[in-house]
Amino acid sequence: MKNICVVGVGYVGLVTGACFADLGNKVLCLDTNKEKVDALRKGLLPIFEPGLEELVVRNHQASRLIFTTDYGEAIGQADVIFIAVGTPCGQEGEADLQHVEAAAVGIARSMAKSVVVVNKSTVPIGSGDFVANVIRKNLTRDLGFAVVSNPEFLREGSAVYDFMSPDRVVLGATDRVAAETVAELYSPLKCPVLITDLRTAEMIKYASNAFLATRISFINEISRICERLGADVKQVALGMGYDRRIGHAFLEAGVGWGGSCFPKDVKALEHMAAMNGCHPQLLRAVMEINKAQRRHLVQKVREALGTLQEKKIGVLGLSFKPNTDDMRDAPSIEVVHLMQHEGAVIKAFDPVAQSVADRHLTGVEYGKSPYEVARGADALVVLTEWNEFKQLDMGRIKSMMRRPVVVDGRNIYEPAVMQQQGFDYLSMGR
Repeated sequence: MKNICVVGVGYVGLVTGACFADLGNKVLCLDTNKEKVDALRKGLLPIFEPGLEELVVRNHQASRLIFTTDYGEAIGQADVIFIAVGTPCGQEGEADLQHVEAAAVGIARSMAKSVVVVNKSTVPIGSGDFVANVIRKNLTRDLGFAVVSNPEFLREGSAVYDFMSPDRVVLGATDRVAAETVAELYSPLKCPVLITDLRTAEMIKYASNAFLATRISFINEISRICERLGADVKQVALGMGYDRRIGHAFLEAGVGWGGSCFPKDVKALEHMAAMNGCHPQLLRAVMEINKAQRRHLVQKVREALGTLQEKKIGVLGLSFKPNTDDMRDAPSIEVVHLMQHEGAVIKAFDPVAQSVADRHLTGVEYGKSPYEVARGADALVVLTEWNEFKQLDMGRIKSMMRRPVVVDGRNIYEPAVMQQQGFDYLSMGR
């Protein structure tokens, strides 16, 4: 058992802390937000993530998972310290490291013994050296430390599973012993561990997310071509995916990607490349295709109704993907804004994200069910592929709508079935 400190109890930090505690370690989760820490002590989580609440409550009650705002309490006991704070986009797309720097300063000033500091936050290439320099400058006594990069690969909606059953663990370090110390924490998971230098580990994270975003933008580009040429992108993707060199993952055409990782990581990688004399045309195209796909969906709604002026539009799904309440860079934000700009009146429903969405959207009325949103609507627009939307009574939905128009931004319904039921049905790439 190790004494672990996790700095930051956002999405990555809370999942990391809870999972390491469940593996039998003593974990102190440190955050400067007192309200958030007080809520966590009561078992109230700041995010929705399947399985996480049970994990937090069980390990907190067993005293393996402790929440604190006190740097001295958290850092003084720790053998390994994970930095898991936010790295939002700066003005030009660069990653903002102010929270990482603040965490490194706090660690340096509170260290009571030699430690391993692990960068879990997604940080620009070279940030391992940056963290080491910040700690070195702010040490109050002569103590040894090593910095390890350990990028996270958690998918929102399945983060607990992803932590406990990872495809791989990536560790970057100049100190092999420090890397092996961190590797030992993951040993119960019995997964491949790749140890590299710091910069390579940091690049693996960015390259992985950029590649996955590229796959989605690629199939969305293909979907636009399919619409023009009369092909079905779902069947195209299925046929492509059977090729073992390609696979089926991340080949679902739709309204595009969003969330906390892909938008900022692709943008940050593009910025790093441009600032170092590269010409990242592909990354720029990936971002532009993603933005264009949202506009394309709004165009479909406009064409189906003739105009959006004073039309009542029901929106099904607001979070950027199902099984999460995360609204960061969700396609719904831009789609709703564009429809409102053209005069549409929006009523929306999401199973878990409505309270979060209210902080990102203005002028939107929220319904208590999909059926309430459908009542009197000129069109229904599907923006998140929640399972419950796939099982709706579409006959009831149609009877409640003013006009039976459904624009499916996630291709969750079958065109032939929808047309048989009397809907004017539009989807993406079919």
